[in-house]
Amino acid sequence: MINQWFAKVGWHNAVMRVALSTFVLLVWDSIALAQAPKLDADVLQAMQQLSIDSIRQHLNVLAHDSLQGRATGTPGSEKAIRYLALHLKKYGIEPAHRGSSYFQNIPLHGAIPQPESELALHAGDTTIPLQLWQDYILYNTGAQTFSPTPIQMVFVGYGIFAPEYDYNDYYDLDVTNKVVVFFSGEPGSDDPDYFDGKKPSRYADPVMKHRIALSRGARGSIMIPLPRERIYLDWDYWRDQFAFEEVRLPYNVADNLNVLLRYEQAQHLFRGASHDLESVLEFERVGAMRSFPLAVEVTFRGQFKERDFVARNVVGIVQGSDHLLRDEFVLLSAHFDHLGVGAAVKGDSIYNGVVDNAIGAAAVLEMARVFAAMPKQPRRSMLFLFADAEEKGLLGSRFYCDQPLVPLYKTIAAVNVDGLAIMDTFDSINSVGPEYSTLGEHLQTVATALDLFVDNVPSVFREIEFFHRSDQFSFAQAGIPAILIMEGHEYRNLPSGAGVRRFIMWGREIYHTPFDDLNQDINFAATLQHAQFIFAFTGTLANTFVPPQWKPGTVFSNARLQSIAEKR
Repeated sequence: MINQWFAKVGWHNAVMRVALSTFVLLVWDSIALAQAPKLDADVLQAMQQLSIDSIRQHLNVLAHDSLQGRATGTPGSEKAIRYLALHLKKYGIEPAHRGSSYFQNIPLHGAIPQPESELALHAGDTTIPLQLWQDYILYNTGAQTFSPTPIQMVFVGYGIFAPEYDYNDYYDLDVTNKVVVFFSGEPGSDDPDYFDGKKPSRYADPVMKHRIALSRGARGSIMIPLPRERIYLDWDYWRDQFAFEEVRLPYNVADNLNVLLRYEQAQHLFRGASHDLESVLEFERVGAMRSFPLAVEVTFRGQFKERDFVARNVVGIVQGSDHLLRDEFVLLSAHFDHLGVGAAVKGDSIYNGVVDNAIGAAAVLEMARVFAAMPKQPRRSMLFLFADAEEKGLLGSRFYCDQPLVPLYKTIAAVNVDGLAIMDTFDSINSVGPEYSTLGEHLQTVATALDLFVDNVPSVFREIEFFHRSDQFSFAQAGIPAILIMEGHEYRNLPSGAGVRRFIMWGREIYHTPFDDLNQDINFAATLQHAQFIFAFTGTLANTFVPPQWKPGTVFSNARLQSIAEKR
């Protein structure tokens, strides 16, 4: 933990090293910026060796119905794991785990709540039974959760404690051994320096709210979806998503109750309280949120189907060519898991996950082949991570960062691939996370060299926080500058704006459904162009004299200092 790390000598040495490296980087930056954008000729030549046929072949295997959607810990997932490892070996890529294995075992615990689970609200002599899936959904809740005696509840606004914004929903409240009730979302603002303005900050994440509640001693939480947050009001969608097995790392197995309550049931929580639901919604609307005890109590008797099992990351290394830099690494990742078999939609129950993310894993496997086949490797080493259990909460990448196979402080950057272009070739490029580090500047350099421009994020996406939603977030939390590269929205053969509309439609109708399968239209020329850009970008990072750095004040920079001080 950071507090344990702040020993005087370790902290002083870390700061001195960072200060010295920052000075050196500033000098290199001034030199680099004075030069016209130029990519390594070997990388550009190798980029042309990426094969559409190879990507298609890998995709057809990984997304085939016989793999049953590659859910973590299933036979279909195991087939994908063995396929990836077999091809890494075929391409001459070294195993990353102690030099002898491509596999990093991940112990996991899975649980599925059963219909017999009983959640009830108690208002005096009145008991209000709630039905699983119809009235509420469980998340971060395990079989150890058993509360047959009524528990007091406290309404805590948004459930946020954010000292950097001088905001505390828990002020002057004791929630020890109580269940806290909060709204989804966070305080609204147009100021980008206050909860990131219109873009959701990390405090809007339900998992963050859950952690804050636990840190205050709460026994559990109930989240009420705000009417203005439309995503939570699509109850059928959330019911189908949470019907899949919930998987956790064994050291994070839950014994707390955590509920997403259907909005129509929220009024019952405020019976007999000092304020009813309508009053609280008005407080929220005018920015005058307040917290207070509730008169209603809650009981829960959970029934779960559980298992303990082992998932696996697949990891390989291509050694760098520079004897001074080969012990530094650029990490290129893609998760290979998806949802598996779930609720049937129009007769199809296999959630194949073609774009999310068999196509990304297929492309990274092809990139690994080409990097390994280069006559002269990039200066730094390349680490290829095929992460498991991303769909279960970034668990594979989180476990890798907890148990890294190469030092975190020597991993200069992480490039995550989660989906590739399938609609059309493009003239612009975009990314998730460039605002946090100098990776955005490297992105600009590569884009210019490849006759592309860096696109602005369309306004419709600006209020969505993508950075926390895929494996780049795990790497960033571990202190590694990280980015996810997307195609831009200026397409070569689509009218202006048409690509954005199709992207939105895909998200609404295809994403996380059985229709993300091999029957959908895929423009493999666009997929190849996207893969080529990522290849060039990653190769450029492996050759750069100026490693990426976190920007001043970025929340992830302390983790970098920690890994440097610990040489971890």
